[in-house]
Amino acid sequence: MTGRGVRKKLIGVVIGNKMDKTAVVMVSRLKKHRTYKKYIRRRAKYMTHDPHNRCQVGDKVKIIESRPISKRKRWQIVEIIEKGTTEESRENEKDQPMGQVS
Repeated sequence: MTGRGVRKKLIGVVIGNKMDKTAVVMVSRLKKHRTYKKYIRRRAKYMTHDPHNRCQVGDKVKIIESRPISKRKRWQIVEIIEKGTTEESRENEKDQPMGQVS
């Protein structure tokens, strides 16, 4: 008996994590137009399974295709490639005073 088939792997950015054990990931691709030969940016949103709720909005993640987990979830988060900056952390940086200049 053979093992599991080849599963698709994608890299995207987390755009939502308000659900329990679920994150919404936006994946961008460049696709060439048939007639005009110009590259077009195509985006797709995927509901992904995040069992430990580790992802935050803005994180760059690697996702992999999996069996259906719920009605719309068919992808799982494999790893967090890069931590993103959230709006809260940017606001905190603005509130902190800069070094005094004499």
